[in-house]
Amino acid sequence: MTFVDSITRQASRLATDVQQSLRRARLEGERRVLQRQHRTALEDLGERTYELVKAGRVPGEELGPEVAAVEARLMEIEAKVAELDALRDEESEEGPAAPAESPASDADVAFPMLRDDPREGARPPAAEAGGEPPAGGPGPGWEAANRFFKP
Repeated sequence: MTFVDSITRQASRLATDVQQSLRRARLEGERRVLQRQHRTALEDLGERTYELVKAGRVPGEELGPEVAAVEARLMEIEAKVAELDALRDEESEEGPAAPAESPASDADVAFPMLRDDPREGARPPAAEAGGEPPAGGPGPGWEAANRFFKP
């Protein structure tokens, strides 16, 4: 057996393995799509059945516990919506919150690239205080990073 034959055989085996892996991955993907479609169909069936039970067109005796569970969840959702509305009303009565005049948080100073607005607070605290970080030193934000991680 020559070296070339050995390489050819290994390449052929590798190609077969890759093709099998791709076929398996495609079938798994298709199976997941079908499962999602099945769950959606069951959800639609459940919603339609609930509507028919509430309308009296389907007897609800056998579905009593399931219908009760659905109604309990709906009541819980309505209660949460009422809580959110009350909280919004309280917040609107208090007026808009005053913007904080405090310096940037330690996380914003240590990780400026993660800020919501990268232009906001672009200068490091050392530069704001009038001093620059020492040459050859750790650089801006080092103290804030140490405070953030609390070594």
